[in-house]
Amino acid sequence: MPSDIFARILSPRLPANAIGIEKGSAAVVQLDRGRGGFLIKRAASVSLPDALIQPSFDQSNISDQRELMSALSDLLTSSGLLRQRKWSVSLPETATRTAIITLESTNSRREQDEMLEWKIERGFGAPLSELRLAREALPLDARKQKRYLITAGHLAVVAEYESLFAAMGWQVGLILPRHVGEEQWLRNGHRGDSLLLTSHDEGFTAVLMRDNRPFVMRTVFCESADCDDEIHRIMLFYRDRAGTNGDDAAPPIDRLLVIGNQLDRQRVSQIAQETLGASLKPLDPTDVGLMIPGREISFDLIAAPAGLAKMAW
Repeated sequence: MPSDIFARILSPRLPANAIGIEKGSAAVVQLDRGRGGFLIKRAASVSLPDALIQPSFDQSNISDQRELMSALSDLLTSSGLLRQRKWSVSLPETATRTAIITLESTNSRREQDEMLEWKIERGFGAPLSELRLAREALPLDARKQKRYLITAGHLAVVAEYESLFAAMGWQVGLILPRHVGEEQWLRNGHRGDSLLLTSHDEGFTAVLMRDNRPFVMRTVFCESADCDDEIHRIMLFYRDRAGTNGDDAAPPIDRLLVIGNQLDRQRVSQIAQETLGASLKPLDPTDVGLMIPGREISFDLIAAPAGLAKMAW
């Protein structure tokens, strides 16, 4: 077993501070660990002009860097975190793309690498030379095929945000899409299946967690009026395919986390009852181990950055 200092060298500690950037808002969080969970030590949010950030995978996101820098400086000042330099950052959901990619059996490592590259380029609609990738190996599927969670950012878009961070004087260790921060609240040793539904202006992202790892993921682009139908399809897919995974003893969904004003929590619970026969009450901050003193700030605003800050432990 490696010594503590060797472990720290291999896995440097992430900061307990994080910022979430969205179209129309930004939020900052500093976490502290307490008994039975995490405590918001400092937090604040600020509204941004809708035109200031226009999330896109392959187009410019920030219309005026100086205006955004000024707004973020005011945000850090109001939260008492202006002197902090080390951060994790969650980006708008549609500024990046994430997918679970499965590799069929091949005869060589080279063939596997070539197949993975082909699937990434096909799935994300851009050559590898234009992408920055993060890859996480997932457990084998029921047919013993390799599976990878791939998150991609377009180099031009990532560079735009990194230029902002450099101008702010920040050292940013993690830059991840919003849902990755939010799903951290479902990675706490739970052995059942959990479902995250997080909304954005163009639809929503659904992440099914099994054994604390993403098992199924879908990003759905739809109008607000069509969200119910799309969520219904997601849950039918889980019931008919993902719920069994070739194993009759597969655990049912027993936790539901719904983030974002575009989704009606009560209606999502009704859809779960209709499709899965499960009575699921959407989790609140205390259910996932986060204490927000006085409820001074919305969990929807800080769930993503707080989830990244949680990774410091």
